[in-house]
Amino acid sequence: MSTLKDKLKTDLTASMKSRDEVRTRTIRMALAAVNVEEVAGRTARELSDDEIIKVLTKEAKKRREAAEAFSGAGRTEQAQAEVDEQAVLEEYLPAQLSDEELGKLVDEAMAETGAAGPQAMGQVMKVLNPKVAGRAEGGRVAQAVRARLSA
Repeated sequence: MSTLKDKLKTDLTASMKSRDEVRTRTIRMALAAVNVEEVAGRTARELSDDEIIKVLTKEAKKRREAAEAFSGAGRTEQAQAEVDEQAVLEEYLPAQLSDEELGKLVDEAMAETGAAGPQAMGQVMKVLNPKVAGRAEGGRVAQAVRARLSA
């Protein structure tokens, strides 16, 4: 079993004992999402830590988008609940890249591919995505690449 999944299960037990409802609810949801991903496809398999991070990243993004939708509709209580769940999920994710670090990685990828102009975005993204996996959201990466290529 992966170490991240073990940590989630251990933290679930601890949060249940301490009666932390938000943490318990969020970790249960995360483990359920991991289990769904494990049985998806033709055969059941156990996810690696990297695959679990992808699942947790997807769940955190869902929470962020839901919080925006709730706050846009004036439902601040539900928005706050989503923000709280996102904060719990982010504890299990790698630290996000700063704008400077992301810019540096984009520049390195551009130099590596020799890319110039917006038509080379696919080449740069292909090289860049493995380097930033889990540490920056795809839309943010694409925006940084687009800005560098059009400059």
